[in-house]
Amino acid sequence: ASSLEDVPSVDLMAELLRRMKCQPKPDKRLILVGPPGSGKGTQSPIIKDEYCLCHLATGDMLRAAVAAKTPLGLKAKEAMDKGELVSDDLVVGIIDDALKKPSCQKGFILDGFPRTVAQAEKLDEMLEKRGVKIDKVLNFAIDDAILEERITGRWIHPTSGRTYHTKFAPPKVPGIDDVTGEALIQRRDDTAEVLKSRLEAFHKQTEPVINYYSEKGIIANLQAEKPPQEVTVEVKKAIS
Repeated sequence: ASSLEDVPSVDLMAELLRRMKCQPKPDKRLILVGPPGSGKGTQSPIIKDEYCLCHLATGDMLRAAVAAKTPLGLKAKEAMDKGELVSDDLVVGIIDDALKKPSCQKGFILDGFPRTVAQAEKLDEMLEKRGVKIDKVLNFAIDDAILEERITGRWIHPTSGRTYHTKFAPPKVPGIDDVTGEALIQRRDDTAEVLKSRLEAFHKQTEPVINYYSEKGIIANLQAEKPPQEVTVEVKKAIS
């Protein structure tokens, strides 16, 4: 276990309690795959708490590494400043670094990575060096038409952040915020055209990655159009 010397005493108690609770949990290394709006963001905190895993969102990790000016962060910043994409090796390196943290002792949830087969192979190589592997890839499978209804029905009151849905949580008056009577807007990402192109890109990019993990026999296809509680049950079944 990693050293506790550098943990402040208030956090120390919490960290010791966490370790006691987490001790009996099995190690799990998971990847979440799914289009925007498929519910990954709803399920990942639940999985994280249940199995004592750390949540690795590569975008956030990159930004954090750049802000902390870690050696890899500086390299990443150099690439970004030139308008280049951050190399796969760098991203995998940043994941590798993150795995040293105590919160990652029992394993992790990777979200938004790998997006290509090349990235999946690099990730596997890195994990192999650590003597571990991916246990399960949770594929949040959902029909594009259902996603379209879910996402394009979302309306927001910009000043308060209150959200509505034309079908699932409509405002009392269409297009109007219940509290202030001000107009609701749609986020640019939530319009049908933008969603269509995002979904096309997602399928094109992700199909090969899903096939890559299918061949290894570690894909679990979830019915992501079900209500969140039912998806949670499916997730737990798939993991255990």
